[in-house]
Amino acid sequence: MNLRVVALALALGVVAVLLFSPPKRGGGPAAPVAGGAAPPAAGLPGRPEEIAFRPLEFTPPDAASFRRVLPDGTPVYLAPAHEFPLVNLALTFKGGASLDPADVPGLAALTARMVREGGTKKLAPAAFDETLDFLATEAAVAANETFTTATMNCLKSNLDESLALFVGMLREPAFDPGRLDTSKARITEMLKQRNDDASSILSREWKRLVYGPDHFESAEPTGRSVAAISRDRLAAMHERVFHPGNMIVAVSGDFDEREMLAKLEKAFAGWQRGPAAPDPEAPTAVLEPGLYHVPKEIPQGKVVLGLRSITRDDPDAIPLVLLNDILGAGGFTSRIMQQVRSNEGLAYSARSTLAPKVYYPGDFRAGFESKNPTVALATKIVLEQISGVRDDLVTEEELETAKASAIETFPRQFESKPAMLRVFVNDEWTNRPEDFWKTFREKVRATTREDLKRVAEKHLDPGKMAILVVGDWDEIAKGDLQGRATMNDFFGGTVKHLPLRDPLTLEPLP
Repeated sequence: MNLRVVALALALGVVAVLLFSPPKRGGGPAAPVAGGAAPPAAGLPGRPEEIAFRPLEFTPPDAASFRRVLPDGTPVYLAPAHEFPLVNLALTFKGGASLDPADVPGLAALTARMVREGGTKKLAPAAFDETLDFLATEAAVAANETFTTATMNCLKSNLDESLALFVGMLREPAFDPGRLDTSKARITEMLKQRNDDASSILSREWKRLVYGPDHFESAEPTGRSVAAISRDRLAAMHERVFHPGNMIVAVSGDFDEREMLAKLEKAFAGWQRGPAAPDPEAPTAVLEPGLYHVPKEIPQGKVVLGLRSITRDDPDAIPLVLLNDILGAGGFTSRIMQQVRSNEGLAYSARSTLAPKVYYPGDFRAGFESKNPTVALATKIVLEQISGVRDDLVTEEELETAKASAIETFPRQFESKPAMLRVFVNDEWTNRPEDFWKTFREKVRATTREDLKRVAEKHLDPGKMAILVVGDWDEIAKGDLQGRATMNDFFGGTVKHLPLRDPLTLEPLP
């Protein structure tokens, strides 16, 4: 059995014994009277709605109190926690898909994968995997759009050996040719299937509309680009990303702080520093408002509509987040969900999303899937809800619900030591204002209905939005049987039919 599982089971078993052991004679709470309910405790409200809750008190932790710096200049965040004999280590490197060459999208992601799967200069891939398994140590490496993260979780008792293996993997990956060929073959098979799901088509084409086909946000690998990835390409990307000059370290778990700093200094000794990766480039494409369609014979049309929006640190960010919660991100309390699903029954799920970017504006989008004849009606209702928050003030109840959600879920950002450190690392890499977390709730509380109407008028203009539909156009265009809406209601019925793309080449199909 995995040694870490055994350790956790023993620890949890002790907790279970303490929680569920019966009280000793002469002690503990009195048992209920046989045949009757226990008497209510003094002062207990008679009904649930009479329960009064104290205001949530939570002070966000100060990142500076957890931050240290190694002698070579590498920032390290440390959060000791002695509940379990485990250590969690995360190394965050700047750069991911943002560093991909234009002709090889997906290079950073495959490099990260092969750093983990391709063995090291001292251990073949299978031997490396077996050694980690024997130690009950987990290791992973993954890249997203802007960062590459390597994580390790191990028992405190084998930290030294696990750390040596983990850092050796990052410093000297072997990029085993056999594992590389297997990974490339697996990716190619996945590419062949990416037109099977209409959601994949919708996401791909929406990103191309919003960011342009040449930006890394919308770039996707092809069969040819995957075949072109070589060990030399992987090594060049590795050299650019994986080094202490491009790295922030976070450690949580059962350790002594001084000992951990000494272990990290020793593990990173001689690892050559280089320059930090550059910030991602902003897209130059401009979203053209209009009605777009991609053909696919499916019984339900998939729809997304929206426009470019704001950056993360925009002064309007908090009001717009609250407005988005009211509009479509608040689940069953949101207007779009209530109207499209609850009141009209046109879709199982309907929602809106606000996705600000750090270095350039992100996007706002609303989406749903509905039976072909009701796509037009659902689209019309979504646009009406967007127009509604521009034309009239939201209700006091809606605003208070959105505020309460933002304030009461605020502590979740810091609910565990690893989660807290992830926040600190991300904030440092992206230069978030130092007072952001301390002032966030005050700014939420100070937001008014007038603020929401102002940002709606400024950032949510339906006339500047694009509507993208994936589905059977002949069935979708004519609208519902009751004649409440057709696709001619949008942009004068002018539609631009985008081609379905070959899944391997991304070239338009005939």
